[in-house]
Amino acid sequence: MPAPRAVRLIGAPTDIGAGVRGASMGPEALRVAGLAPALQALGLRVHDAGNLAGPGNPWESPRDGWRHLEQVVQWNRAVRDAVAEALGAGELPMLLGGDHCLAFGSIAAVAAHCAATQRELRVLWLDAHADFNTSETTPSGNLHGMPLACLCGMGPEPLLGLGAGRPVLRPQQLRLLGVRSVDELERRLLRSHHVHVDDMRAIDEQGMRTVVQRMLEGVDAQTHVHLSLDVDFLDPDTAPGVGTTVRGGPTWREAQLCMEMLADRGCVGSIDVVELNPALDLRNRSAEALVELLQSLFGRSTLLRSPD
Repeated sequence: MPAPRAVRLIGAPTDIGAGVRGASMGPEALRVAGLAPALQALGLRVHDAGNLAGPGNPWESPRDGWRHLEQVVQWNRAVRDAVAEALGAGELPMLLGGDHCLAFGSIAAVAAHCAATQRELRVLWLDAHADFNTSETTPSGNLHGMPLACLCGMGPEPLLGLGAGRPVLRPQQLRLLGVRSVDELERRLLRSHHVHVDDMRAIDEQGMRTVVQRMLEGVDAQTHVHLSLDVDFLDPDTAPGVGTTVRGGPTWREAQLCMEMLADRGCVGSIDVVELNPALDLRNRSAEALVELLQSLFGRSTLLRSPD
């Protein structure tokens, strides 16, 4: 499937689901790092739709295992509607977060679009964390650690209602990559639902090329691939600007190879870029690294070879 040649940037400036403030500044940091002109230089038409509006962060304690649930629902409703509008206009939506709880609204819109267009959906989740906690397993109540469980139907009714009250995803549609920090009860939940996880040991033992090939098995011209990229997927030596850094992530070249392989397949139809925290960054280094990775995702190669 050829990649859409029009990209819509959708800013969601909130840290409502996170445990550290600052991800609300992520969208502007990506713009300052030159995201739009970098994509335009590759021949893409870029439509920057600006930032969505939503409630402020009340910074309250969890209630019934969920923190800021009402505000999280409002932000995800706005994200869902904006992503659906972009898909309906034939543009590739790129959500600029914000924290990872926003992926619920983004993927809910993509799943509905795939159902309407009779396409298969594959979700690639690039993250140091599995984000498969529930209100019973979470140690914090922060919803940025729960979006995948919620998408699979294990979440609060107000949030599930954004996906028409039923699970948005089947666990078999998920592929997790780069995971290296999982809570014990979360690990049991992942195993019981047979979620496909290629953790850092898999990358170390088999190499990035092999795990990405496996991640894309079964993807064909009728498959819509949604890429959800958490900044902490990268090793903090490359991208320190995130509130939940975990040592031992993919190297710069491994991350570039992953993006280049996705570009070769031309299968990505929607993207989340989340958890960038400029307050913890060094001179916007993490945002600049993300812009380079996104360029590779859209076809800029670091390899001196001709296209096949």
